[in-house]
Amino acid sequence: MTSSPTHRFTGHIAGVGTEGGTRLVLGCWSSTPHGPFADVMVAHPDGRRELLAPDPWVAEFVSATYTFDAVTRVPVSVTRTGFSRGSRWTVTAGPLAWQFSVGPRAPLGYLLQVVPRPLGASLGFARLTDPVARRVMPGVRTLGTAGGGRTEWYSAHDLHTITFSHATWGGHDLGPLTDMTPAPDFGFSSTPRRPSLTALTSSVRLPDDAAHAPSAQQLTSGAPT
Repeated sequence: MTSSPTHRFTGHIAGVGTEGGTRLVLGCWSSTPHGPFADVMVAHPDGRRELLAPDPWVAEFVSATYTFDAVTRVPVSVTRTGFSRGSRWTVTAGPLAWQFSVGPRAPLGYLLQVVPRPLGASLGFARLTDPVARRVMPGVRTLGTAGGGRTEWYSAHDLHTITFSHATWGGHDLGPLTDMTPAPDFGFSSTPRRPSLTALTSSVRLPDDAAHAPSAQQLTSGAPT
């Protein structure tokens, strides 16, 4: 009996709120079954949840795992000067233009760096840390059920604050940086309430039914360069 396929995505997630009510979540992935890519989840002030995806594979996989009211295919570009304190990130995705700066490592970030990567990425460790994550950072979970019968767990490696953010949508200024409130409810877990950049691995276990799993050709074709 073969085990259910598990796909791992390693990279960074940035989450910020804006004074205008828009909440932005960037996924910038350096290692995935599809190759490197970035996508943006947008929670609009009226409650609409929108995915900005660069290609059909990302649009299908991410929208099948999380919940959106709209999926928009647009080129998603991320440039950055680094990953640690003082680095600056620039994101363009269709109508969205977003810049943010990374601040100091959060206290939790020091603890996360102590955990060995193989242990931290395991499902068993996610089960142990999920109750702790809920208490330490309300809204954040490390293990849960995703869309389509999928199981997802997170292994964070590092955590930095975001100290500056400026975003526009269709040229309209979204307002100054604020906390990520209310939670955007894209899935079972939210990013930390305080604007942050998290280094992590996201593991998604697909159900046994092969109809829910992308084919091998889908997993390797069309990856952005």
